[in-house]
Amino acid sequence: MSSHDTMNPNGGVTMGHVMESPNPNDHLLERILAFSNVLHAWNRVKANKGAAGIDEMSIEAFPEVARTDWKRIRQSLLAGTYQPLPVKRVEIPKATGGTRPLGIPTVLDRVIQSRLRRTQVLFPIFDPDFSEFSYGFRRRRSAHDALRKLREYIREGYRYAVDMDLSKFFDTVNHDVLMHRVARKVRDKRVLRLIGKYLRAGVVVDGRVRKTPKGVPQGGPLSPLLANILLDDLDKELEQRRHRFVRYADDFIILVKSQRAGERVMQGIKGFLERKLKLSVNENKSQVAKTDNTDFLGFTFRGSKIRWSDDAFREFKRRVKRLTGRSWFVSMDFRLKKLAQYLRGWMNYFGISEYCRPIPEIDHWLRRRVRMCY
Repeated sequence: MSSHDTMNPNGGVTMGHVMESPNPNDHLLERILAFSNVLHAWNRVKANKGAAGIDEMSIEAFPEVARTDWKRIRQSLLAGTYQPLPVKRVEIPKATGGTRPLGIPTVLDRVIQSRLRRTQVLFPIFDPDFSEFSYGFRRRRSAHDALRKLREYIREGYRYAVDMDLSKFFDTVNHDVLMHRVARKVRDKRVLRLIGKYLRAGVVVDGRVRKTPKGVPQGGPLSPLLANILLDDLDKELEQRRHRFVRYADDFIILVKSQRAGERVMQGIKGFLERKLKLSVNENKSQVAKTDNTDFLGFTFRGSKIRWSDDAFREFKRRVKRLTGRSWFVSMDFRLKKLAQYLRGWMNYFGISEYCRPIPEIDHWLRRRVRMCY
């Protein structure tokens, strides 16, 4: 395959003739860096919005930078001299309360990572072989699908959950273990080196750059795929042992028929994670319990019915109180807009709950909060 970038009359860049290869591994880096593909990746980054990275370049400013500087950037990527900038660390609220760290790469690095991950590059190399019980960050799969699968297991009599928490998963991924699994299927060493650079790019916390000898920063477009690549070994091990399980990114749960079976499974899988994947299990947050007493992705079960968890509902009330607080001095139009956005998002996710009894009471409470603002 050969390609040549040329300037078009409007100042953009047009790809020359490209021969498509039937092998997704052929000329991988060249296909990643085709300018038309990069602009497509920018459109996806733009649709996802997001803040600027440490270079303060906005999403809107990227096309102009690409038009004037893409040739140099592309050459440095092909030559292996490109160095990603560290990501900006921020804390964002979780739906069930508390916060989690998020890494914000620069717009340029988000665009390149998005291109690495997308359909024509790494995705078709890895995704077809992923487990059918892996639901996170995959096409036509969702958290709701994972919950429905758990409900199916419960109805079959699997009413004990092995609920295992991976201790600071995204901060503790062993780079060698991860890259070994990426290299199983990616033959282009330039792409492997680029992924390795992103893993080691560092993170800026309170204005200081910290090295990242391990971990995968949450927030980059590439991180979910890398998590799935690493944890696919766990999925395959669970499948080989014929366990009933679902996994969504680093959250997974195994269902069994008794407490004793669950404790046995817990010890066996804990050993596999520590020995094979170099991951730690947080024993304080892990348990074997009845499914009624287990939370997963913000939900729990009552019998075989899905319902939102108590923690998720407490966070819902906290956020609504903040949005309808009398000490928040904003216009009613702005307040109602933000409240409506939050309620729509909450219902889109938690509306799968089969627990409807408190809905009228919640509706009355919301109306009282709005009347109080007026």
